[in-house]
Amino acid sequence: MNDKLMFEIESGNDLRQSDDLVKRIQANYQAVQEKIAQVARSVGRQPDQVRLMVVTKGHSLEVVRAALEAGARLFGENYVEEALVKIQALSTIPDIEWHMIGHVQSRKADQVSQDFSWVHTVDSLKLATRLDRFAGALGRRLTVLLECNVSHEESKFGWKAWDESGWGTLAGEIAPILDLPALEVRGLMTMPPFFPDPELARPYFKKLRQLQVFFRDRFPQISWSELSMGMSGDFEVAVQEGATIVRVGTAILGERIG
Repeated sequence: MNDKLMFEIESGNDLRQSDDLVKRIQANYQAVQEKIAQVARSVGRQPDQVRLMVVTKGHSLEVVRAALEAGARLFGENYVEEALVKIQALSTIPDIEWHMIGHVQSRKADQVSQDFSWVHTVDSLKLATRLDRFAGALGRRLTVLLECNVSHEESKFGWKAWDESGWGTLAGEIAPILDLPALEVRGLMTMPPFFPDPELARPYFKKLRQLQVFFRDRFPQISWSELSMGMSGDFEVAVQEGATIVRVGTAILGERIG
């Protein structure tokens, strides 16, 4: 077989594989959207009150491109360096939106402030202050969520929020963040423990919603409209409990490679 024919066969295989990837991701994406809509209506919510984020951590640029072709525009990344490769490669797409959903080290606040639309994981005044400084220098206002640890897991980042008796103290700790001029605090984010049974995650979603109500009463100048909670295994329960953003990776893209 000559080289030209071999190239044509390989190219055709690549195209078929790419088409198959887009079709698979599109089917998964639509299935999750339909499930979100169904669950939202079942609890008296409108489907458009819940945004579906595709979590692309550990997935290749090819997979992200396939997700774009499937209709996704909201993406979540956990690691700055990995995300920047994708953000830069897709920078000509005007309506794509990148959210940082992983822990942010203070020394990377400048890059995060520049390249992400939202940060879901503000967990200290130090980080918030640095994000504010860098976003302000760029002349932009960065939307942020406060990451809250409602499960008392030592391995989890976030403001200590598992004990309701300490919420008054917590309010005092986060109050200075609300006055930072280049940050727009829009709500809260959490990650409950992993359970094979998603129903076991419900108390943690409920607690975050209760904390949202507490902060809304304490700081009425902030809307507290967003609750980022729920992943591939438990997003349906999260929607029932008030999630406005669900972070879904595996159920749409399949198992990640890293």
